[in-house]
Amino acid sequence: MSNFVVSARKYRPNRFDDVVGQQHVSQTLKNALRNDHLAHAFLFCGPRGVGKTTCARILAKVLNCQNPTDDFEPCNKCASCLAFSENSSFNITELDAASNNSVEHIRALIEQVRFQPQQGKYKVFIIDEVHMLSQQAFNAFLKTLEEPPSYAIFILATTEKHKIIPTILSRCQIFDFRRIQVQDMVAHLEHICAEEQIEADADALNIIAQKADGALRDSLSIFDRIVSFSGKHIRYEDVITNLNILDYDYYFQVVDALLMEDVSKMLLLFDDILRKGFDADLFINGLAEHLRNLLVCKDPETIQLLESSDNLKQRYATQANLSPASFILTALDLCNDCDINYKMARNKRLHVEMCLIKMTYINRAVKAAQTGVQAPASTEKKTADLSETTKQADVSASKPVEKKEEVPAPETEVEIVEEKKEEPVTELKIPEEEVVSTTKVPKFKKSSFSVKKIDPMAMMEEIRQDANKVEEALPVHLENVQKAWAEYTAKTSDSVKSIMKAVELKVEGDVITGLVGSQLAQNTIKQESGLMEHLRQFFKKTTLTLQLEIDKSKVKEPPKRAKQLTPKEKYLKMADENALVHEIRKRFDLRPDED
Repeated sequence: MSNFVVSARKYRPNRFDDVVGQQHVSQTLKNALRNDHLAHAFLFCGPRGVGKTTCARILAKVLNCQNPTDDFEPCNKCASCLAFSENSSFNITELDAASNNSVEHIRALIEQVRFQPQQGKYKVFIIDEVHMLSQQAFNAFLKTLEEPPSYAIFILATTEKHKIIPTILSRCQIFDFRRIQVQDMVAHLEHICAEEQIEADADALNIIAQKADGALRDSLSIFDRIVSFSGKHIRYEDVITNLNILDYDYYFQVVDALLMEDVSKMLLLFDDILRKGFDADLFINGLAEHLRNLLVCKDPETIQLLESSDNLKQRYATQANLSPASFILTALDLCNDCDINYKMARNKRLHVEMCLIKMTYINRAVKAAQTGVQAPASTEKKTADLSETTKQADVSASKPVEKKEEVPAPETEVEIVEEKKEEPVTELKIPEEEVVSTTKVPKFKKSSFSVKKIDPMAMMEEIRQDANKVEEALPVHLENVQKAWAEYTAKTSDSVKSIMKAVELKVEGDVITGLVGSQLAQNTIKQESGLMEHLRQFFKKTTLTLQLEIDKSKVKEPPKRAKQLTPKEKYLKMADENALVHEIRKRFDLRPDED
């Protein structure tokens, strides 16, 4: 079996210039070495796999390098650098705090600080995952970290800075490492491919970098796995197959089907995706990411935010030009609602399919909404036509009408008043009663199947009157408020019901004040989104407001904790109670532990 070395170890940087994506840290350290302003304690914090321990090892190597370069990089040729590369240097001590986190381990480290370096100027102590140290270990480490010997330098590394106590943070010079950008990661992978004589597609390396989520070590691990799968030629298809990633071509096809309002094609694509073993929630999140990329490509200035290859950027830009902004924003909103409600849906496939069907008719809904805005203009035209018809009827009514014998119409004859209109469907007619009242018009017998005429203007007036009808609003006083509060409380769960029943209500104008007994009760009632709507509908007032205040008289103060005594204070207290304690300390020459 060959001695295979993973890429993360084989291509681990040995110089500051080789560190990927952390130029702000490496340049600051080199300037500190150049100006001789080097601190005695450093804290490197940031996500996993971004180069914290690597930078710590490079700094330790430079400090003891016998022939550093003009740019303060290690020479990697002197005895100190070679000993460090072979892990045989006595001047550098690495401690894994994840497995050595007790007080005994820190005390052993402090013992090593007392001894000066055998070779070189500095003795460097690198503590990885320092946030895993116990509280007692941190306290034991404080004094040494604050005032170490001139030859001792501490470099701490952690992924969880918030777990380190403030007293440690105040004694260190802190460097925040960034997530590595996709472009920097792709460039590093291309360099490794050139060294290993591996051919790789640009899209394949881009997918590996995106999957790593800012961690270079993760990208190198994925790279090794893909090389084992596909050999010396890495194709995009091999990457998405091995990493179980849905091909972006599906998203382009789905959006094309949505724009063409082709429901059948869209549902068949979704079925094909499910048959390949992909979860529906992952698909809907991927579609939302695709729509976000389309929105980014709508503006040439923001296309640089797209983390993908140049060929894929061009394809996104082409589809973005065909997709209206209203379509993209509405589809993103539907994807967000679908993702939020996905876990609560019983038929998850139908839930996603309904979301996709709604997206299919977005453009049609937008056009219908735009057409509806122009409706008042057509209404004005109908009103003008109606006025013109009324004028013509008045003129005809003013002329004398010769008396003629009334002749009954045939039984099958239907009365048609305005037959010569060009648009009979949209024609508005005068009610027959109004014409008869102004003049004598021969009466014709209507057939049994005659159609009753409808006056649109009368219907509109009736609808307007119905809309203006306002029910008499109840007065906002305490009794009615308590009644509305009790109605809503009856619909809530048992836990919320007990909290709402304990609320003391007060009313002042349109402001309802509720006194609660704790912060928990206040937060619980605030989460009841339907309460305010219920109160406003009950009193028919949109200006009604609700204020929740904590009644301090009902809040119970927590019991005061007893003061924790130091060892010296404990001794003095025991000595006051019993004089023999002081005598025993003198006889055996004992000393109480310091703080």
